[in-house]
Amino acid sequence: MRKLILIVVLGLALGALFGQLMMSVPGYWLVRVGDTSYQTSFWFGLVILLAGFLVLHFALRVLMRLTHPVSRFKVWNSRTRNRNAMKQTVRGLVALTEGRWKKAEKSLVKAADDSSTPLVNYLSAALAAHYQGRFDQADTLLKRAHLSTEGADTAVGMMQAQLMLDRQQYEEALAILTRLDRQMPNHPQVLKQLKQAYLSVSDWDGLRRLMPRLGAQQLISKEERDQLEQRAYRELIVREAREAHEGSDIEKIRGLWADMPDHLRGNTDLIVLYAEALVRGRQEPIAERLLRHSLKENWDSRLVLRYGLLDVDAARQLVTAEKWLQERPNDPDLLLTLGRLALRNAYWGKAQEYFEASQRQRPSGVVCAELARLYANLGEHNKSQLFYRQSVELLDKSLPSLPQPREDKDVLAEDKGNKSKMAKVKATKEVEAKESKGEEAKGKA
Repeated sequence: MRKLILIVVLGLALGALFGQLMMSVPGYWLVRVGDTSYQTSFWFGLVILLAGFLVLHFALRVLMRLTHPVSRFKVWNSRTRNRNAMKQTVRGLVALTEGRWKKAEKSLVKAADDSSTPLVNYLSAALAAHYQGRFDQADTLLKRAHLSTEGADTAVGMMQAQLMLDRQQYEEALAILTRLDRQMPNHPQVLKQLKQAYLSVSDWDGLRRLMPRLGAQQLISKEERDQLEQRAYRELIVREAREAHEGSDIEKIRGLWADMPDHLRGNTDLIVLYAEALVRGRQEPIAERLLRHSLKENWDSRLVLRYGLLDVDAARQLVTAEKWLQERPNDPDLLLTLGRLALRNAYWGKAQEYFEASQRQRPSGVVCAELARLYANLGEHNKSQLFYRQSVELLDKSLPSLPQPREDKDVLAEDKGNKSKMAKVKATKEVEAKESKGEEAKGKA
């Protein structure tokens, strides 16, 4: 209401100003054609002149339209078809989102030729055909998408790779993604799909090389990156250790360890695997240094136990382990390791003391087995048998709880009765057989 009042007031003010201007600036127009003359006021003539200009302008526009009717109709028809195609495309995309694949494919393909974005239509239709299991039709639509728009190689390639990953055609998908990665390094979607492809084909070397690029693009969380890197290096170390023969391929494993990120070199699982690979490749001195330095940084029972199984310099190892014992006098795993190192140095009494100390700290079937073996070789068979029994009992406690046969007196009595009956029947048959043989002998005589 306020705006209307303001417009009315402004109109009245302009009208008054214009009236005042007409009165203060008098004048007239005189137009003479032959003997005929026309005269009017200046302001009225100005209004007629302006109206004539507007009429002439619109007349010229209408005339221009009439001179090109076919092209004008084509433009109008094209716009109409484009609007209809856009509506059809929207319906197809909605159907695709709702999971109505057949309707989505039909709508999108039908509107593709008249759509201003045919690439979107064909790619979406290919996805709908793929979800229906019509893989050949999906491939055909991808080809049409490639031909519909110039420069569509990237979009079509990524869609094709994703469909192949869904079909578990991992090798083909990896080939496409590798080509796209060479064309567009560090493309976010290509890197994500490469990660999926590498995991699917167990290409651990490719995956570990991909991790820094994913991290630089912030396409992966720190937790997932650590997990994938740890898995990749673990699988690579296991594979290379399996293929290593007498140190011929150990350099590959050492190269992997050198390339490994610093935070993974402190992972106990990887340290144990690397140490095992070094031992298998006959590089036990390197394994000894690795375990010794790792235990300084991070004490772990698995590293301690593996250190006691190395066959390097037993005397020096024993000295090193006894220094650790000063800081951890009640560590059962360290005491077990010291016992084994004492055995390597032929210190039988010291080995016995360390094993017994470990057993006191934490009863273990392994320690009992070590003591039983030691006492047996020392000739103390009673103690050896005692520790063997303890070892079996401790191992039995560690077994899972499973159903076992139980002793039932009635069942045992029934079994004994059945056995007695069977024995009587067997004895009767034997007597009858002897009697028949005797009668046959008499007949022959």
